[in-house]
Amino acid sequence: MAYKVNPEVCINCGACESACPVAAISEVDGKRHIDETKCIECGACAGTCPVSAISL
Repeated sequence: MAYKVNPEVCINCGACESACPVAAISEVDGKRHIDETKCIECGACAGTCPVSAISL
C-alpha cells in the first residue's frame, strides 16, 4: 500500500517530489501523483509536506 496525495489539501509545492529517494512522485494534470509501483513507503514525502497532504 503506497502513500497517497490528497489533492484537496495539496498546494503543489513539489517538496514531496524533491524528497522522494526513488522518484516515485510526479506531476500529472497539475496534481502530484505517487506511483505505487515505485513507492517504497519510506515516508520521506509525508514528512516533508508542509500541509500534511500525504498519508498511507
